[in-house]
This record gives sequence, structure tokens and C-alpha cells, in this order.
Amino acid sequence: MASNGEFSFDNKRKIGLPKIQTQKTEDENVVCHDDSATPVKAQTLDELHSLQKKKSAPTTPIKSPHVFGVAVSEEERQKQQLQSISASLASLTRETGPKVVKGDPARQAETPKVQQPVHHHPTPALNISDSGLKFTHILYNLSPAELYEQAIKYEKGSFITSSGALATLSGAKTGRSPRDKRVVRDETTEDDLWWGKGSPNIEMDEQTFLINRERAVDYLCSLEKVFVNDQFLNWDPNNRIKVRIVSARAYHSLFMHNMCIRPTPEELEDFGTPDFTIYNAGQFPCNRYTHYMTSSTSIDINLARREMVILGTQYAGEMKKGLFGVMHYLMPKRQILSLHSGCNMGKEGDVALFFGLSGTGKTTLSTDHNRYLIGDDEHCWSDHGVSNIEGGCYAKCIDLAREKEPDIWNAIKFGTVLENVVFEEHAREVDYTDKSVTENTRAAYPIEYIPNAKIPCVGPHPKNVILLACDAFGVLPPVSKLNLAQTMYHFISGYTALVAGTEDGIKEPTATFSACFGAAFIMLHPTKYAAMLAEKMQKHGATGWLVNTGWSGGSYGSGSRIKLAYTRKIIDAIHSGALLKAEYKKTEVFGLEIPTALEGVPSEILDPVNTWPDKKAHKDTLLKLGGLFRKNFEVFTNYKIGSDSNLTEEILAAGPNF
Repeated sequence: MASNGEFSFDNKRKIGLPKIQTQKTEDENVVCHDDSATPVKAQTLDELHSLQKKKSAPTTPIKSPHVFGVAVSEEERQKQQLQSISASLASLTRETGPKVVKGDPARQAETPKVQQPVHHHPTPALNISDSGLKFTHILYNLSPAELYEQAIKYEKGSFITSSGALATLSGAKTGRSPRDKRVVRDETTEDDLWWGKGSPNIEMDEQTFLINRERAVDYLCSLEKVFVNDQFLNWDPNNRIKVRIVSARAYHSLFMHNMCIRPTPEELEDFGTPDFTIYNAGQFPCNRYTHYMTSSTSIDINLARREMVILGTQYAGEMKKGLFGVMHYLMPKRQILSLHSGCNMGKEGDVALFFGLSGTGKTTLSTDHNRYLIGDDEHCWSDHGVSNIEGGCYAKCIDLAREKEPDIWNAIKFGTVLENVVFEEHAREVDYTDKSVTENTRAAYPIEYIPNAKIPCVGPHPKNVILLACDAFGVLPPVSKLNLAQTMYHFISGYTALVAGTEDGIKEPTATFSACFGAAFIMLHPTKYAAMLAEKMQKHGATGWLVNTGWSGGSYGSGSRIKLAYTRKIIDAIHSGALLKAEYKKTEVFGLEIPTALEGVPSEILDPVNTWPDKKAHKDTLLKLGGLFRKNFEVFTNYKIGSDSNLTEEILAAGPNF
């Protein structure tokens, strides 16, 4: 045995493992580099796991409600919250809501005692059913981490990608179903909403809505657990709306957690009864034999009841855009203009609104590292200024590249929902060019994930209103200054031109018009929103601009796309006010005021006629587009605002004149 070593091997042992002999130290109690620790305070693995997660500390002193001057206890507040959720899930044909209890059923050793449901309706009680005997577990305002766990464990098609985002599948529907959307036509909406030709509002009666609501509620109550989100819409504290979303999927709960405004603990304690409720039973179809149903999908809005029912589609965008439609109804009632637009603000406080259909560059141009982002899609303009309706962004992901859209790329991290993307099965790296599931791949993330987002998402009154068009016909100027009547005309028109394939393979431009740049979501007639826009622009001194991001020097196929660098120079000149100081001349047919010169942009492209080698072809194409504008506007010309006022001749005169 070695005399100086700690231990030695006995080489004489031929069989088995070598014998190890350790040398005793002078003091057996001395241990070098002691890394031992106190044993855990647990006798079982379950106890050990319970120590891993500490209980949330009390959030804030509870200020309300008070009963006879005494603050309500935490236990009483929890009881009231469960009663409110039970009331939301109450069937209209039964006297009570379901028995509800908070928490994941998988983690409940036994079902805890629960407050008996409150009686909500005076109708006679029916015989008790099986559903009346069970508990419905409520997963209430879960955190993203908790929702990740629920999705990965229970929802097939849910994976964590290499960036940390949650990849999900929306099922058979990978986009909205506008033909399956219905709005209840009743005394509340008969005179207020836009019905008939050109309108996105397809009517249903209240009885049919109640049948679908009952179907959705029964489905949700039959589940062992449902997700409930209590959140807000509109960053303007004076005009925010409380929304409750009841859903069956963690994917839907996380999506709305990101897209709506997330309440603080204090706000959640005082949340109370919601102003609007969504019942998302999208995994369950509607009954196709029900009146007004044309498929197994139905998205139904009842403005009198302040409720929305989703059946037969799991596409999460239905919730986002359904609520946007509701805001298009509720906000104008308060003399607040709801807008489908992007919005940013300069360091001097100058706000710009960006309107534009898909492919016009709205997202690209409103994302500017020299300006603060107020929001990318939905806004309100009130007497206090502008405010974002949402708490998140819903970005397209197809062909996403770090170089082109670094902010969106970097926002796709833990907490973000990635819809219908394709990823490599081992490394889980997303291939944004892959359209195997759908071309409509999306990312939903909190707006705080954008570095230059302005929080809270509010700003002063806009200085500039920018209408974007991608004119593939190549006859609209790169930029035009609009008067109020022209702003109303082009806002109502909502024009862009897509390039569509014809039967013989030749691609030619196709004009697309979407009233108010968001016809699928508006509730009132477009002229009402346009009149409010003009009134606010006039009152607060905003300037209207029409910016063409499309073709120059000819239509698609012969001309070329206006360079993004030139468009950015134009937008910068609008923001700085330099474009207001330019000299202007008027174009023929559309009568647009165009600058004669602009620093950084070739003067010859400012007037489209200069860039067309064939002047006759230019004139013919210009007249063709003017005719398309006129034809589109026919649906609006005879509409009356109120009982007696027609569209003014001034607005009609602001369109093409030939």
C-alpha cells in the first residue's frame, strides 16, 4: 500500500474488482470542499414536487368590493369570481350554471368543495342531468409557461421550436371563414348595422343564435376542464372593454393572452362581470340542419347579449377579428373611430396612421426603428388621441427572414404562438418558406416583444393619415396629397391591385376594393366611418396622403415595382413635414395633387405618365382603373346616413372625373 497516497489498489487480487483501501486522516471529522446540504424537508416524491413551486404571494391589498365598509376576504373574492364564471357558462334552459372549481383536474387529489352555483334564470328547473352532477375545472388566466405544459401534454401537434415559441395546429381551417360568420339582426342592430349588398354582415335570428350558444356551452361544460381568460381591449383607460374568453384549448388561451391586453393583478381582482364573452367550442361542429347554417362552421355575434359563439373552426384569428368587429360597433357609439390600421409615433410626438390591404407594405412601412410602434393592426381615435385596441401582434410568417423583418424574427421566442408552421423534426428549426400546411402561417406575440413599442400603446392625435395602395396597373402616382373629400373617397374605396393568373398563364392586374381597408370587419356603413375620419382630421389638422407602393413605367409585366428606398424617402418626408412644403400639380382623371420634386426620389417617377413609353396605353389604363373605381363606388352612392342625408356630391366629385 502506498504510504503517502489517499488510497491504493491491491494488485494481488486476481478475481473481481480491485480492493480499494482508504487512508484515514488524523481527524475523521474534517472534510475538504464540503458540498453536502441539509436533507430536503420531504418524505415522499409528491411532497418534494410540491416544494418546487411556491404559492403566489398575495398580489395587492384588496380595495373593492366592500360590504358595509369591510373589505372582502380573499376567499370571498375567489367565490365571487367562480360565481361569475359559472354564470357565463349557464345554460339558458337550466336554472343554474355548472359546478366550477379552479385548478387542473390532473393535479387534484380529490375534488375540493365548491360553492354551489348561483341561480341565474327564472325558468323552471329541468330534471337533473349527468352534466349537472360533474365539476368543470376552470384553468383561469394561466401563464404562458402553464399553457405550454397544457398544450404539449394534451394537444396533439403542439411542440416547442428551437427559438422557444410554441408551434400549434389550427386543424382543418387555417384561415377565417367569412361566409360562415353571422350577426343577429334584431331591434338593437336593425337600423344601426350595414345590411345587404356589399355588406360583410350576414344576418341570423336570435333563436338560431341561442341554439348555437346552447350547443357551445353544453360542449364546454361536458369537458373536464376549460380555459378562461379575463382581459381587456383598448389601451385608452377611459374606453377599455372587459372581455372573457372561454375555450377548450391551451392554444386558444395563449393566443388570446398574447393578443388582448393583459390585466395587472390589481385589475384582475376588480374585474367583475365582463362586457363581452366569447364561447370558443371550435372543436365541435354546428348542426347543419339549423336555420341559417351553410356548413359545419359558424361564427355568431349577438350584440344585444354581448356574446360570440364559435363552432366548427379552431382557427384562433376568428376570436381576434370577431372582437375587432365588436369594437367597430361599440366604439362609434361613443363617438370613437375604430380603424384597421398600423400606427407609429415620432420622437417629437407626431403620430401617423397607415392603412393598406395585404401586400401594400403596411407592416414594413409602419415598422420604423426611428419611431415608436403604437400598434400594427387595430386602433381607436378618440377625443384623447389614438390607442391600440390590442395587446399583441399577429404577424404573417410566410417567407419570414431575419434580414427583412428582424423585429418579427426576434419576437418569435418563448411565449409566442406559431400557427401552422413546418419545422425540422429533430432540431425543431422552423422553415418559414414551407407552405405544406398553409401559406397563412402566423405568429402571435405580446407587443412588448417589439423593442421600440410604446407602452402604454397610446399617442396624441395623428398628424398624417397614409393610405397605401399597391397599384399593379402602374397609373397611380408614388405619392399624392389628398383633401378631405378625396381622403373620404379613397378611404371608402380601400383600393389595391393584386396580380392574378389567367387561364392561359398570363398574369394581369386585378383590382381589389375593401371598404375602409377592412370591409370584412366593419359593422356600420363605410360612409359613417369615413365621415368620422374626415371630422377628426379636420378638427385636429391631419393631412391625408395616397402612397402607391406598386408599379411604375407600365403595368405589371412591362413596368417595374417602385423601389422600397424611394417609398421610404416619401414616408420620411411625410413624417418630417418636408412634403407639405413641396410644389404641387394636379393629375388628370383622378385629380390628385402630386409634388413636382422630392429629395432622394427621381422627379420623373413622381408623375406616372412620364415613365410610360406608350402614352396612349397609359391613358387607356388610367381610364380603365377610373372605371373600376366608379363601378365599385356605385354600391355606396345611394346610401343614406341617418334618415335623410345622402352621400355629398363633394365626395363623389373627389373620385375619377372623365
